[in-house]
Amino acid sequence: MLSSALVRSVLESAPDAMIIIDDSGTVLFANRQISALFGYAIEEVVGQAVEQLLPERFRGRHVAHRRRYAESVRVRPMGIGLDLFARRKDGSEFPVEISLSPIEEAGRVIVAAAIRDVTDRMRVEREIKEARATADRANQAKSRFLATASHDLRQPLQALALLNGTLRRLLRSDDATEALAQQDQAITAMSRLLNALLDISKLESGAIKPDITDFKVATLLEELRIEFASLAANKGLQLVVEVSAEIARSDPALVAQALKNLVSNAIKYTPRGWVRLRSRSRGRVVRIEVCDSGSGISAEQLPYIFDEFYQVGVTTNTSRDGYGLGLSIVNRVVQLLGLHIEVQSELGAGSTFALELPASESAAGETAALGRHAPTGPAAPIAVQNHLLLVEDDPGVRNATRMFLKGEGYRVTTAASLEDAVARMRDMRDIDLVISDYHLDGGKTGTDVIAAARASLGAGLRAILITGDTSSAIRDLQRDEHLRIASKPINADELLQLIQTLLRA
Repeated sequence: MLSSALVRSVLESAPDAMIIIDDSGTVLFANRQISALFGYAIEEVVGQAVEQLLPERFRGRHVAHRRRYAESVRVRPMGIGLDLFARRKDGSEFPVEISLSPIEEAGRVIVAAAIRDVTDRMRVEREIKEARATADRANQAKSRFLATASHDLRQPLQALALLNGTLRRLLRSDDATEALAQQDQAITAMSRLLNALLDISKLESGAIKPDITDFKVATLLEELRIEFASLAANKGLQLVVEVSAEIARSDPALVAQALKNLVSNAIKYTPRGWVRLRSRSRGRVVRIEVCDSGSGISAEQLPYIFDEFYQVGVTTNTSRDGYGLGLSIVNRVVQLLGLHIEVQSELGAGSTFALELPASESAAGETAALGRHAPTGPAAPIAVQNHLLLVEDDPGVRNATRMFLKGEGYRVTTAASLEDAVARMRDMRDIDLVISDYHLDGGKTGTDVIAAARASLGAGLRAILITGDTSSAIRDLQRDEHLRIASKPINADELLQLIQTLLRA
């Protein structure tokens, strides 16, 4: 059995200030750390009420708390969920953490209390909280900037792309055709770089929040087939899509963004042969593969392919076809969604990028084949004189778009705002399709325009929403069969194909 002298020695050498009090609240023992922490001599504490160590405003309440504890004693922290304060001899207060331990002694219960000054810890916690709040404000500011940049930076490119498309149709001389073709390449390159940089910035800033839902992989891959069929055909490649009935659970828009970059890369690095998209079910995992018969990647380069501005086979200061940002965006999307990506490649024998997603819990076991699709060619021209309502608040973009569509034989009515569009619809009942920018003046949006148009002209009215926004509100609109979402800047041929597809539907 331990001697009382040894016990006292242990308590005296404890790193925390310690006191022992009886059931009346009188201090029976205090160690040396009490003097260091509170400024009292030991004899000024022992024999006194423990409330002496508390700020005066808490003393009355503490007597009641102490009595309740005496009725149900147990080892526990004191004041759980509360900020506790103690008072020094000089009257200064400081935050503390207190642990209580009951001790049976001579038929009565006494309580040992360990008292720790947590001033430094609370200061650090406060600084962390303030730093987090500062970071949150910075992220919010960055998100607001990116939302503005996504719209405003793309506006002049949108106008340039459409004006270029108009001029290519009006000017027929060889010199003009060559100059406009080079201009088109420059606009396309600027658009790709701007889109990639904005996408990376949004992913890094936290501006993009995943919208997790169940979706059919077949629908997603079919959209990719439609988007890339012409690009593959122009290179003489066969684009094959093999899908099954898997239903995955993730953010379909972000998954589509990652897959678009993978398919684009596959077509870019495949000089001849084929590019194949396919989905497979592996237990609770849906595996989507993008395969190609292209040039492949050496083992030495594989570790670097997801780095920014890294391009396979391109050395520094040489001419570039692209900027090496596509796979970096894929990697960020994969990290944001908590997915897994696997790469298999052999130099000269092609590559396979496999994206693994969780399968939907409600769709386990669905594996029926949905078919295989061959590439499709460009859309055939639609009949002219369809009536289009164009809603755009930027005069430069509005005029460029109007000139292009008029040159293609469409009848175009323009509006600069929601109110302007509603007035036009009252006077003109033969509108076949609405084209609207998403962000409009006065806080209105293109969705407001489309809703008003359908209320006035019919629920099945076709519409195109042109936007640089990537929010979940925009992504939800993808489920509208009579609506197409076009990302800014859209070039003239892409806009024309969207219009023709909707008017034929």
